[in-house]
Amino acid sequence: MNTVLTIKKRDKGQQSSLTQLRQNGAIPGVVYGYQMESTAISLDARQFAKILAQFGNKNVFQLDVDGKQINAVLTEVQRCALKGNVKHVDFKSINMAEELEVDIPVTVTGNAIGVADGGFLLQPNREVRIKVSPTEIPETIEIDVTGVAIGTSLYVGDIRQQFSFEILQEDDYTLVTITPPAAENVQEDIVDGTPEVIGGTGKNPSDSEK
Repeated sequence: MNTVLTIKKRDKGQQSSLTQLRQNGAIPGVVYGYQMESTAISLDARQFAKILAQFGNKNVFQLDVDGKQINAVLTEVQRCALKGNVKHVDFKSINMAEELEVDIPVTVTGNAIGVADGGFLLQPNREVRIKVSPTEIPETIEIDVTGVAIGTSLYVGDIRQQFSFEILQEDDYTLVTITPPAAENVQEDIVDGTPEVIGGTGKNPSDSEK
């Protein structure tokens, strides 16, 4: 279901007018894209915050721009570095009959066997770009990491066939990796009765006693 936002057209002004707009509880923005010219807009900050909290930003928004209905997706949300409040938004109008490219967050599910063995789970990439119908945009992409062991990784190529939409990254795009605990980097082999540290400093423990 589309999320309806009431939008007002505005004249492109200077920074002072944008500041006044924000002080009055509105957010400046721009709409561009399918079958429309770039248009300066403003929207109610409270309504926008409520909708984002309820539906997230990976959503198709139905913009009511002075009575004209436009289907659009968010392409950028600028926030204040100090307060975190939204300062500016960009919407892109879309053709609902065509697929579009969108970045979707990756959510890890399951208990990795590598973590149970003492390893550490890392997510080097927390989003993937997909090509999908506007009516089928997922909020997140869930990947099961149960079988990922220490020293191994999960790649896009491992999950690609699990979804009906197209994932645009290459097969070797890393989603999850399990690194060994620090203790596993140090192993001892007995050589002629003297412990030899592998992966450590290369010194025998008895060296510090000399």
